[in-house]
Amino acid sequence: MRCGRNAPIGSLTNFIKNRNSTFNELKTQLLNQRLHYARAQDLSGGHSVFAAIQCRNYLSTDQCVACFDECVSELVNCQSGNRGFISFDNCYVRYEDYADFYNDPYVMADSDLTPTLLCGNQSTSQPTVFNQVVDQFLSDIRKATPKTSNFYVASTRQITSENETVYMTAQCVEGMNKGRCQTCMNTAYDTLNDCLPNTQGRFFHLGCFARYSDTPFFNVNQTIDITNLLKGHSSKVAVIAAAVAGAVFLLLALISWLLYRSWKKSKKTEQDFEGAVHYNYKDLQLATNNFSEENILGKGGFGEVFKAVLDDTNVVAVKKLQVKHNGVKDEFENEVKLVSNIHHRNLLRLLGWSVEGSYLLLLVLEYMPNGSLDKFLWGTKRGTLNWTQRYEIVFGIARGLVHLHNEFHIKIVHRDIKSSNILLSDDFKPKIADFGLARFQPEDQSHVSTKFAGTLGYTAPEYALHGVLSEKVDTYSFGIVTLEIISGRRSTEVKSESQSTDYLLEHTWKLYEKKMHVKVIDDTLNLNRYEQEHVMKIIEIALLCTQPVLIRPTMSEVVLMLQEGQSLGKRQLTRPTF
Repeated sequence: MRCGRNAPIGSLTNFIKNRNSTFNELKTQLLNQRLHYARAQDLSGGHSVFAAIQCRNYLSTDQCVACFDECVSELVNCQSGNRGFISFDNCYVRYEDYADFYNDPYVMADSDLTPTLLCGNQSTSQPTVFNQVVDQFLSDIRKATPKTSNFYVASTRQITSENETVYMTAQCVEGMNKGRCQTCMNTAYDTLNDCLPNTQGRFFHLGCFARYSDTPFFNVNQTIDITNLLKGHSSKVAVIAAAVAGAVFLLLALISWLLYRSWKKSKKTEQDFEGAVHYNYKDLQLATNNFSEENILGKGGFGEVFKAVLDDTNVVAVKKLQVKHNGVKDEFENEVKLVSNIHHRNLLRLLGWSVEGSYLLLLVLEYMPNGSLDKFLWGTKRGTLNWTQRYEIVFGIARGLVHLHNEFHIKIVHRDIKSSNILLSDDFKPKIADFGLARFQPEDQSHVSTKFAGTLGYTAPEYALHGVLSEKVDTYSFGIVTLEIISGRRSTEVKSESQSTDYLLEHTWKLYEKKMHVKVIDDTLNLNRYEQEHVMKIIEIALLCTQPVLIRPTMSEVVLMLQEGQSLGKRQLTRPTF
């Protein structure tokens, strides 16, 4: 849900009264005229309100009205702004103080809204075929939808001969032009591909909605034949046949390569878990040049990380952990089995593992060419990140944490979010490392205790002092890392005259209370006025993340605030006393 930040012109009470009047009119139209798209307006008293409702065309009237009622029950919470928008799987409702959005959904003067993507938490059992067919299906849907009379498509496509089917629907807002619809559908296609190989994906935007699933969400007799809408495309049957044939060819090629690789290096690997390879210790020793100093990529609380070259071309990172408690091998293998099934663009991929002796554990991970984030904030590469890159890093970290907390089949609390645990790809996309491995963290001067994971200066007080663990522990750490990204300074600067390890946080609070938090911003950043205002809002969000646990937001709430560029509105930030 998105609420406007600008107050309506004139009386707020009269504006809300007119808004509620348009809601009543919309419901009347849905009930009496059995519509799926309706508009209403109330201009009385000079307080203009324009509203619209659009339901998916596969809904019955009762289902459409039920979705509308659910939307309205949420939108009435927008009590101070001049606009509101909410979208669910089955419908969307929007109101504004101007009518332009009827024909151009993207007219929104005070917002630069980004799409919302929701992916399922279950991957398909046959990703190669599924990805190929769904990608083509999405491409066909984006081409067909703008060509229909009401910008709506619902269709199905078979994945294999075993009757596995994908259901897909797409819908642009009625009233917008064909070109706008096509642009929105192109964005939906590009964005939904990020969900693959998950079996479900949803895309929400002001101008359109798209969804795919391997579970039916509309009746098969409600589908639309899009064959004739695909100019220059072969028939549906031919597309499926080509997709399956191509997939079979790829599978055969993959099997042949695997057999050859197994023959050539029979002692190297064995596949024990889905997505994670069990490597031979000697092979990893060879690939890292006997774990030489020259191959070290970094050192941290979890151990040393080495660059390794497998098969002369495949570059990976090998993390070496030394632990000293019994039963660690079984724990480690169970943890690897869990972590290897976590796939998200902002989470570092676990590729394999190895165990040597009783206490030496090895993880084979994605290799990140740009290394860890801290090097770009206060290390040798300080000052090379602009604000756009920094914001994308902040947003990517937030999305990765949401996946760990809410989108995987079990909740995972990282417990040790810090800048050195954020790795950057060659295009500076962030990936969170070391999730799911807290129990293997050794005790040293920077970690509070082996009984829980956490680094001084990043760990939430309720966890560090009382051992109270929740997902909001990660929210606190995220707030600290965000301040580091904005300021280019360590959170734990310890000076001879002060032993405070909360130096950056305390410094930021003092400036914020004086309304001078612009001084927190890294002096290497050359910001325009818009960027500076944006950074100030992100600082407020970061401080909100360090509030006491009861009023601290979840990461899902943080992502929404970041997406919408919201200020805190009526929320009052107070420096925590803890």
